[in-house]
Amino acid sequence: MPKSPVPYDLHPSVAYVQGILANLGARTGRSLEAWIALLDAEGPAESKAKVAWLKARGLGATQAGLVAQRAGAGPGHAFDDTPEGYLAAAPRYVEGQYGGKKAALRPLFEAITALARSLGPDVKVCPCETIVPLYRNHVFAEVKPFASRLDLGLALGDPAAVADPSGRLQDTGGFAKKDRITHKLELAAEADLEAALPWLRRAYERDSKA
Repeated sequence: MPKSPVPYDLHPSVAYVQGILANLGARTGRSLEAWIALLDAEGPAESKAKVAWLKARGLGATQAGLVAQRAGAGPGHAFDDTPEGYLAAAPRYVEGQYGGKKAALRPLFEAITALARSLGPDVKVCPCETIVPLYRNHVFAEVKPFASRLDLGLALGDPAAVADPSGRLQDTGGFAKKDRITHKLELAAEADLEAALPWLRRAYERDSKA
């Protein structure tokens, strides 16, 4: 299967956060820099108190959390950073997940992501620190490493409408919790991908509507 020239894709959270920060001035009357200056000059020192202080002055919870984070001494999480910052961090997330004893699972991970990309040009591979979600319009699958296997989480909907004669597909309990990921397959070798492909395709096709 051909590989994408860009190994990982921009996580949707990055654009979401950047949009919030860019619109602060229009929505609140103060830019990000102005809010940080005000918080530093007049606000409390403790992180949770900072958020509460900002919310009391009209910011929404997400806005207040981002301003408080930017006012801190440390840099924000890459998800809240620039697109360039996230794309620089993404390979390190994967390297962290597949280091040490889990390094042997890296080829299987690469095979899963290649299989996912083969489903359509709109598939996005967006690593987080502990999992790698696969997006179309929403998360339709995710890959998480364990000591001797990978769990392929799948957004398949109501378990009552999903029948698997093989018995390999497991209900995660996610549907009852209103989570996107409702099922999973445990994969230990590339030979397992043949059984995974129909379910991966089904999850991808279910996410055809935005």
